[in-house]
Amino acid sequence: MRRLLPLFAAVAALSGPVAQAAPAKIRVLYLDQSVGFVHKPVSRPANSNGPTPSEIALAEIAARTGAFTVESTQNARVITPQKLKDVDVLIFYTTGELPISAENWAAVQRWVESGKGGFVGLHSATDTHWDYSGPGQTYTAFINGKFAGHPWTQGTPITVQALGQKAGGGKDPVNTAWPARFTYAEEIYQYSDYDPAKVRALQALDFTDMPLKRPWFVPVTWTRQIGQGRLFHTSLGHTPSTWNDPLYRAQILDAVRWTAHRKPGAAKPNPDEQALWALRSLLAYDGRPKAEIEARLTRLAKADPAWLSNAAARTAALRPLWPAKPDSDKAPFDTAYKAVLDEVVAKSGG
Repeated sequence: MRRLLPLFAAVAALSGPVAQAAPAKIRVLYLDQSVGFVHKPVSRPANSNGPTPSEIALAEIAARTGAFTVESTQNARVITPQKLKDVDVLIFYTTGELPISAENWAAVQRWVESGKGGFVGLHSATDTHWDYSGPGQTYTAFINGKFAGHPWTQGTPITVQALGQKAGGGKDPVNTAWPARFTYAEEIYQYSDYDPAKVRALQALDFTDMPLKRPWFVPVTWTRQIGQGRLFHTSLGHTPSTWNDPLYRAQILDAVRWTAHRKPGAAKPNPDEQALWALRSLLAYDGRPKAEIEARLTRLAKADPAWLSNAAARTAALRPLWPAKPDSDKAPFDTAYKAVLDEVVAKSGG
């Protein structure tokens, strides 16, 4: 037997390492149906049933990376319990009241909660809703936000900052596609029905050096754990030019891989950090110098978490008070804004 051992070793050396089966590609179903406003990335060519710019982009990402396959549709009715058996990740770039039955929406929620499926919402996915009173959550509660206007319209200069920065500049693995801080030109949504305690905000608008400011927190990207499943949403993606940006494409790839449990990344909510960002927005809107804002936030980080949460909620409550028209009565907003600003200034050193 001892004489045979070298022979076995030689055969093993010639045959090389045992080949490992490659993981199956992630199966993506992309819904880009518009029942409301139709964005250019989801518009079909004139007088044609050809693919939309975003469908083309997703197909190119899939072909280039080999990470997933993608089937695109503009008919939400195809999302059934039977269809979900052949899908790993749902991507929505949608608007309006989608034709999804209560039975099918309940099935989507069970599919995500079980960990068998992941969900990715892009740009206008929060401008989507339909009547639902069945088990689980409404779509708005599920994605954790509803479109409440976009002061930052197409081409508006914005500054996006990553949250959750670690010592040395490290970022969460699911938030590495973009630089930690960058300027861009995009249409960015603000939200109603947004609960910071349910999600982990990954990117937000930083008003300290933006011309168009608001005194409340505006998240750009977030993740959420729902049962064993994962949800990712980003406000980016309004224009075909964004879809052609390699950084945005990398973000989509990361989102697909993360929601399919093929990439590490956190979804633990960070409401305290979001609260500080809300107060950052408040102070920036007041025109405070950036150095002063940073110093005040350092002090506010040590404040009672309950107070911090309440102060942030009061800034969020300013949004519906914002005058609908330039000649609207601004007094209710001004009164509420000054009250919370004065308290935050006093709490952070006067």
